[in-house]
Amino acid sequence: MHDLLDPMQNPVTYAVPFFVLSVLVELAALTWLDHDDNVTGYSLKDARTSISMGIGSLLFLTVFKVGTFVVYSAISTHLAPVHLPTDTWWYWVLLIVGLDLAYYANHRFVHRVNIGWAAHQAHHSSEYMNFATALRQKWNPWFEFFFWLPLPFLGFAPWTLYVAFSINLVYQFFVHTETIDRLPRPIELVFNTPSHHRVHHGSDPEYLDRNYAGILIVWDRMFGTFTPERQRPTYGLTKPVDTYNLLTLEYGDYAAIARNVRHAASWRDRLGYLFGPPGWTPTAPAGKELSSAGAD
Repeated sequence: MHDLLDPMQNPVTYAVPFFVLSVLVELAALTWLDHDDNVTGYSLKDARTSISMGIGSLLFLTVFKVGTFVVYSAISTHLAPVHLPTDTWWYWVLLIVGLDLAYYANHRFVHRVNIGWAAHQAHHSSEYMNFATALRQKWNPWFEFFFWLPLPFLGFAPWTLYVAFSINLVYQFFVHTETIDRLPRPIELVFNTPSHHRVHHGSDPEYLDRNYAGILIVWDRMFGTFTPERQRPTYGLTKPVDTYNLLTLEYGDYAAIARNVRHAASWRDRLGYLFGPPGWTPTAPAGKELSSAGAD
């Protein structure tokens, strides 16, 4: 547990100076170099909000690590049929690929299930696409627990899951930019790239719920959720939040779900508000209109 919580054992710690440098270089490039007038650039309030959300997420990720490590360790010790050797190169390749698949599954879940979207929408709330936006992290990482659960059963040491996830997060930081156009075709075919991830952050109808990849875009190609970048996306949520309040950004959707569940007319409607797709509302009986509570 000590090593797990030691920041010097976390790859993200060593990436932080590169995060800061990348923000500064991107900001300088957008300020002084020729670029497409359509890029969103930076807004001080928006960037400050994103960075604040990133700092806050460190606390919640620490709580997540402590709680899940106990469960994963018990599974690894008492239930896992094998224990894979962590000192081989192929172990880390398998783990990074396996965790990336788990990330894809979780990412798809939180986009398609309302209670998951309530946690994840904060990351999509910015109408800007830059390296600061990459730091706009959610404070509710709890669903990852279920999607990582197969990994300790398969013999992966619990502590290595967090190392692999940190590598995944570091990689994803660098796909949040408009300053990089399409990369060479072989890279675009296999890996998540800035072009692919710009699509993911688009609120345009043709871009919604596409390109869930963390590191490997092959999951989207395999499972039918890939869409190439055809025009510059419109970033942000389909219903803009118009606020920089951190609590509203992180928990506003939870409050809306609680309000809808409280006013729901049946258990079917309550479950729909929790586990239906984002924006789910009950179907009104023929000849009747929804009440104002049901239409929230």
